[in-house]
Amino acid sequence: MRQQIKIRWQFAGVLLLGLVSGLIAYPESVRFAAPIHEFFSQFKVNQGLDLQGGIHLEYAADVSALPSDKADEALAAAEAVIERRVNAFGVGEPLVQLARSGTEHRIIVELPGIKDIEQAKKMIKETPFLEFREPAGEEVQKEIDTANEAAKGKAAVLLARAKAGEDFATMAKQSSEDPGSKDNGGDLDFVKQGMFVPQFDEVIFKPDFKAGTVYPELVESDFGWHIIKKLEERGEGDNREVRAAHILLLKRSLNDSPLLAYQPTGLSGKHLKDAYVDYQTQGLGSPQIALQFDDEGTKLFAEITKRNIGKPVAIFLDGEIISQPTVQNEIVAGQAVITGNFTLPEANELVRRLNEGALPVPITLVSQQSVDASLGESALRQSLFAGLVGLAAVAIFMVFYYRFLGVIAVLALLLYTAMLLAIFKLSAFTPFSITVTLSGIAGFVLSIGIAVDANVLIFERTREELSYGKGAIKSIKEGFRRAWPSIRDGHVSTLLTTLILIGFGTGFVKGFAVILALGVLLSLFTAVVLVRITTTFFIGEWMEKHPWILVSPKKPLE
Repeated sequence: MRQQIKIRWQFAGVLLLGLVSGLIAYPESVRFAAPIHEFFSQFKVNQGLDLQGGIHLEYAADVSALPSDKADEALAAAEAVIERRVNAFGVGEPLVQLARSGTEHRIIVELPGIKDIEQAKKMIKETPFLEFREPAGEEVQKEIDTANEAAKGKAAVLLARAKAGEDFATMAKQSSEDPGSKDNGGDLDFVKQGMFVPQFDEVIFKPDFKAGTVYPELVESDFGWHIIKKLEERGEGDNREVRAAHILLLKRSLNDSPLLAYQPTGLSGKHLKDAYVDYQTQGLGSPQIALQFDDEGTKLFAEITKRNIGKPVAIFLDGEIISQPTVQNEIVAGQAVITGNFTLPEANELVRRLNEGALPVPITLVSQQSVDASLGESALRQSLFAGLVGLAAVAIFMVFYYRFLGVIAVLALLLYTAMLLAIFKLSAFTPFSITVTLSGIAGFVLSIGIAVDANVLIFERTREELSYGKGAIKSIKEGFRRAWPSIRDGHVSTLLTTLILIGFGTGFVKGFAVILALGVLLSLFTAVVLVRITTTFFIGEWMEKHPWILVSPKKPLE
């Protein structure tokens, strides 16, 4: 009895897995249930360049001027620069990879969904901007103070208009600088005391501040100047809530933007010869970052450090601070060390980013290709049709030849297909996103045949056991047991082949191998686990009397 309950729970798990996988793979099946359809429709397959169209660019990288031991590092840095540029461009699932053509180093860039090839080329060749900045002087602070005085004056004018009875919501929509409430006419909804900054909170909960009135004074907080109107209140004691609206004029500060807090020095990435982790001086402590400037950079850096002793000098990459080392003394040798509590991975990452200030190797466009999305759609339809024809042919053969076991195999094959599609879609939400290309679809179609191959081995062993006169249940158990070594060896050998293709192949070959490897692993799970659970659930004493229903008979051995 306990064994039967266990089998029922296992089969319920198979049904649940099939239901979830099916909904992810084909959400159109529940279009009648809008919330469910909407939820499962968010999962989509990442399509490669050959399916959705886009741009393929190939660059030759010139490393002839670099020492041989620096070439690989420079190429990796160049790849990182381009990849960062592409990601900033907002391309979905871009591909940037290194390759070789004879003795020439290549950088291949694929941009799915992009149509403007000239814009793409400009984006890739654009040099990231690395610069060194020093703390801003009093002039910048004076400019900020002037801007704040102007904002306060504008707030005072708005307050006077609000007190005079002008429509508060309209004023908020036109003048408020609070993006969270501006479109709602400044409405902040009901809140309990303690939800806002103290200055604001104190005012709106004042007992003498009546609903429907505008507070007669400007309220200053760290955010800026508020014109406040109390709309209504409800509850008493701890349950008291106030609904207010406000118009906010922001207060500027050097802390709002590093670009305001630091001013240019003229020292930029073009003056940096090299950045590297200094292993010689770190001892047993934290790694340090060593910088080496060219002649012009050496002179500029000496002047900067001389006038900023005891102050931070900020290093910016494309407008973002990546480091703020403090100057300890004047540096005249054109060499500097960035100290800090770096871990080794953090230090290596900072070095990589510093060296990304400019492309470390010259690159030349040698090939460009625009792929029409209509070609990809046509190829996808043909590939899917081929897959469906193959799946139907396999299903007909299995049912005709293996009867009831064939039906189970077909159901398992459908479940396998749904699970594989679900994995493709779910991978987009992980660091290991799978991009499906035409070669990947070929691997998928091939994996269908591999998936059914394991069932054929199991069912043939079962037929053989039945030919010895054994019962159906015992024959099935023996079929699984005796087929396992062949299934294991066949799948392992295929996996080894795919691993070799992944390790040494490039481009389409690698995409084919990755999906084939995934299909092999999933087919092993489907055949050995899911088919076994399903078969065990359905096969009962009734099958002992009618074994011909289970599988086509095999001539008894003489």
